[in-house]
Amino acid sequence: MNRTVIGAMALLVAGTVGIRAQAQLSSQEADRIRASADVLTDVRGEPDKDIPRDLWKKAQCVVVIPGLKKAAFVFGGEYGKGMMSCRNEGEFGAPVFMEIEKGSWGFQIGGESIDLVLLVMNPSGMKKMLGDKTSLGADVSVAAGPVGRNAAASTDARMNAEILSYSRAQGLFAGIDVSGGVLRPDVDANRDLYGHEVSARTVLSDGRKAPEATEPFMTALRR
Repeated sequence: MNRTVIGAMALLVAGTVGIRAQAQLSSQEADRIRASADVLTDVRGEPDKDIPRDLWKKAQCVVVIPGLKKAAFVFGGEYGKGMMSCRNEGEFGAPVFMEIEKGSWGFQIGGESIDLVLLVMNPSGMKKMLGDKTSLGADVSVAAGPVGRNAAASTDARMNAEILSYSRAQGLFAGIDVSGGVLRPDVDANRDLYGHEVSARTVLSDGRKAPEATEPFMTALRR
């Protein structure tokens, strides 16, 4: 084999490796990061109508599923998809992409499309959320979360739940019961984000730096 052919093959291999090394998120995945950040920013920007501050401070993990559409479940098309981050030594760490599957529970407040925000409130709930799949209400206890400053007015059952859940639709932000939903990591999207196969458990618990692409979401979490 002459040097010209060998050189061409070397360039081809180098180019292929370079392409893989520079792999980026899809436009849909980048949009998901921005949409999740926007939901948090909007929800936390309404005094007396958002998640109580003391609950936010206690939350071990936060899951945001923006723009969950009714048709996705009616026709079995797409899962609701969003982001999740957990605290590591008190600070929110590198996030992962998540997806949720469920029937029509989210639409009793009248919206064709809703945003979901889930707060994981204790270490027990956090541990269960780090598995390959979590059934809400079965594997982990869940309750509709209180809204506004008076979290103390909520019931003991709600305060003892491992997850507090919220929804926003047509301008209305309220607690919602998501029992029966199934939450799991979005394996393909997480591979795109981190450049290799990695478990959600590893990302959420090893203290790694959040990828630059997730900065909008991380900024919204840290407000």
